[in-house]
Amino acid sequence: MKKLGIYISMVLIITILIPTVIVKTFNFVPKGNTAQGKSLEQEEQIIEKVETPVTTDYTDSTVKVYNTKTGIVDEINIEDYVKGVVSAEMPAEFHIEALKAQAVAARTYAISRAIKYKDGHPDHPSAPLCSGDHCQVYLSFSQLGEIRGDTWIEKYWAKIEEAVDSTQNLGIFYNGEIIEPLYHSTSGGRTEDVKDVFAGEMPYLKSVSSPYEEEAPKYRNTITLTTDEFIEKIKSKYPDVNLTKDNLHEKIKLIERTLTGRVKKIAIDKVIIEGRDLRNLFSLNSTNFTISLDKKLNIIEIETYGYGHGVGMSQWGANGMGKHGNTFEEILKHYYTGVEIRLIDN
Repeated sequence: MKKLGIYISMVLIITILIPTVIVKTFNFVPKGNTAQGKSLEQEEQIIEKVETPVTTDYTDSTVKVYNTKTGIVDEINIEDYVKGVVSAEMPAEFHIEALKAQAVAARTYAISRAIKYKDGHPDHPSAPLCSGDHCQVYLSFSQLGEIRGDTWIEKYWAKIEEAVDSTQNLGIFYNGEIIEPLYHSTSGGRTEDVKDVFAGEMPYLKSVSSPYEEEAPKYRNTITLTTDEFIEKIKSKYPDVNLTKDNLHEKIKLIERTLTGRVKKIAIDKVIIEGRDLRNLFSLNSTNFTISLDKKLNIIEIETYGYGHGVGMSQWGANGMGKHGNTFEEILKHYYTGVEIRLIDN
């Protein structure tokens, strides 16, 4: 009998306590009680594995850009290029200090790529940069006129020029090396550590608070699906999972969150899925999400916070900091840990 008692105790430890430590139940909660993460994550760009900063000096006044629409390589003055990127990547309505921060980040990113891929990028071998969101979006002055119209040009172009001209030739450096300054739309309250998103380590891309983002249109978002739609979507990508209306609440388990609260890995039945893969499957704004199940209505809600990968500078956070009196240098030094802002050709 004593042996039987010991055996039962061991079974209880294996079947109850260990799974509790290793696999927490995924956040299926009754509708209206969706939990918000401790911290909250630009439409995700295709970004190569993060590597170490570039050390080579750069003194060229132009950059080569592969035009994704025409297939032609344009050689563009670096400052004109930055104006086209700032116009395309950040709302011109933003605070001037946020636009200045974006200008310095865009210039730094362009030059770091021009140095790193001086013979051409593998995805566009004729140039180190492209005009699409694979790198950073660039629109020429004539394109801006066609897309945004004359009214936009009259209202905002002088502001874009001021942001770029007043920061001319400034770049972001860490330990004397030019960095690759990733940025995104909205972090949702806190940025992400690069190692938790791109499996690389960069000392200047650490998780930091990102205040003043509540006005961002994608700070918080909810999508609603029927349970059938949810299950069908999962099975379209993972056909072997045993997932039904009856076992739905038991078959989805949270495996791991990042330190900032974003979903890193979950288990659906016996399949382990990366949080960003589920994000892509359901076209979620970020990997900071929770799932709520309403059994009576057979409805599932997925609530997300933030928009984008969450690494580096939050553009909406930068705008908020600018509105609260921070300079572009303070914004950049907040989002990029331990950096200095200085002239590129020094």
